[in-house]
Amino acid sequence: MKLYEELKWRGLIKDVAGADIEKKLNEEKITFYWGTDPTADSLHLGHYSSLLTAKRLANAGHHPILLVGGATGLIGDPRPTAEREIIDKDVLNHNLECIKTQVNKIFAGRAEVVNNNDWMKEFSFTEFLRVAGKYINVNYMLDKDIISRRLETGITFAEFAYTMIQGYDFLHLYETKNCIMQAEGSDQWGNITTGLELIKKKTGKDAYAFTMPLVLDENGKKFGKSEGNALWLDINKTSSYELYQYLINTSDKMVESYLKIFTFLTPEEIMDVVAKHNAEPHLRIGQKKLAKEIITDLHGSAEYEHAVHISESLFSGNIKDLSYDDILVGFKGVPTFETAETTLIELLINTGICSSRREVREFLNSGSISINGDKVTDENLVINKSIALNEKIVVIRKGKKKYYLVKIA
Repeated sequence: MKLYEELKWRGLIKDVAGADIEKKLNEEKITFYWGTDPTADSLHLGHYSSLLTAKRLANAGHHPILLVGGATGLIGDPRPTAEREIIDKDVLNHNLECIKTQVNKIFAGRAEVVNNNDWMKEFSFTEFLRVAGKYINVNYMLDKDIISRRLETGITFAEFAYTMIQGYDFLHLYETKNCIMQAEGSDQWGNITTGLELIKKKTGKDAYAFTMPLVLDENGKKFGKSEGNALWLDINKTSSYELYQYLINTSDKMVESYLKIFTFLTPEEIMDVVAKHNAEPHLRIGQKKLAKEIITDLHGSAEYEHAVHISESLFSGNIKDLSYDDILVGFKGVPTFETAETTLIELLINTGICSSRREVREFLNSGSISINGDKVTDENLVINKSIALNEKIVVIRKGKKKYYLVKIA
């Protein structure tokens, strides 16, 4: 299967510009680019699918340029509903360096990383209007979907001009680096076509582009969001365990699609995994393979094994095998308290875990209170460092699902 056919098989092509783009991808070695604005200090799982598509092209011999928008990030890509907040320049520059580091790691240094502020900073306002603005008709820009939708609620000139700046990025890379193709998520099609238009009018030649469908979950929400929060590629912002939990809970009906998009498994390997998964879906074979491939690619095999270890220990209740840091990761978000040496009944009441001594005794008598995975019945049990895990922390479970952490001072 040739590159273009495989990209289509994996569901990675939506919009296309360039009649012979298939030939360009299959038979030639070209330079292409993908870009993002440094709005945060890490890329997230939503970016990862685009990065993997760029990596597929790089593996096929094409030269990748990854553009980080030091200039466009100062403005912000227009959103459908409201204007983005302006990012402080120092914050933006910090974010930019963090993203460069991530991209270099994912591509093992094979990608050329550029910053569009390196050429945009050379322009005066009037010079940019002469070089780019003269070639882009206002009516053409008003036809852009995102701009036409914002006209009803209002759009600033800065946002309105964003598409022209991104379009110029394509022209600049076309002229200075022979970059003839842009690949982005489908939400960037309007900005891409501005670049194609600018190249055509300035050089008289055609460039190429394709977009990838936005990756959604079974409910139509963007893939990579967990309870409204992005799953970051930076392991210090999203642990391998958190990423594992998100992926292992992927819907069965989305497994095949995600394996195609997010892994480098061959078509034959993917269909073999899917067949085994469909035969015994309760074993979550597909989800486990998906998690292994993504986490290993991002953070290495040791981090994948670490995530599995935490998950299995928590599922089995054998939390005594976990380190202090693993416990904090595994129980992230649960109510956490701090105490000096005390008795169990005083702890449960003083923290509000139980409302009264009577309630404490009811839970204890029914075997509904566990300390570090073991059921307890003694209300006068001394809670101190000697029973704490790693001499630092106690894990309390009340009932079947309510967990609490208590740090021992």
